[in-house]
Amino acid sequence: MLQVENIHTYYGDSHILHSVSLEVKAGQVTSLLGRNGAGKTTTLLTMMGYLAPRQGSVTYRGQDISGKPAHRISRMGLGFVPQERGVFPSLTVEENLTVAARAGRDGRWTLPRIYELFPRLKERCANLGFQLSGGEQQMVSIARALMLNPDVILLDEPSEGLAPLIVQEIIEIVKRLRNEGLGVLLIEQNLGAALELGDVHYVLSKGQVCFVGDSETLRNDESVLSAHLSV
Repeated sequence: MLQVENIHTYYGDSHILHSVSLEVKAGQVTSLLGRNGAGKTTTLLTMMGYLAPRQGSVTYRGQDISGKPAHRISRMGLGFVPQERGVFPSLTVEENLTVAARAGRDGRWTLPRIYELFPRLKERCANLGFQLSGGEQQMVSIARALMLNPDVILLDEPSEGLAPLIVQEIIEIVKRLRNEGLGVLLIEQNLGAALELGDVHYVLSKGQVCFVGDSETLRNDESVLSAHLSV
């Protein structure tokens, strides 16, 4: 579905990503792990067109999308849930969702289906964005991305700052998206959640991929855990 091959991304003269390669398959959760500053969010921003790689390519469904504008990439079928959530504070929950709906696209994610997946949002549909808890705002952010009917969804630390019960809700939602056949790329500092969700894990260190493997392999690799994922 989505393939990154040997990308090099810069902020000005600062070389952030060094020959990063990874892939996201349909019906799988791919996790991107690493300490703060490892280059995880930069990888997502490069995929979504906010940053253009100086070398390498980003391919979606066989088409090179490297450096295309973010709004065009989104319309092609990539959904992005940023770490900051970006809920419109003066719009209701329902307005936050319907404003993102893609006109004329016959997709699986309609408002009734969104409310089925997020019953809490149905209860809060008339509340304004600023009246929501952090967990509810995260749900709105994920639901709004789904209203674009993507084939792949990129999640940047969806459990950050949330209570354990809400984190478990988010985990169950991501599992549902995988079961629906979406490709999911997940950045997650909560290693337990990542190991529970991820079918394959990529670990970044200083802008380079230093590990690729499944949950069992990562869980048993003490050298990677201690060197690149421990606090």
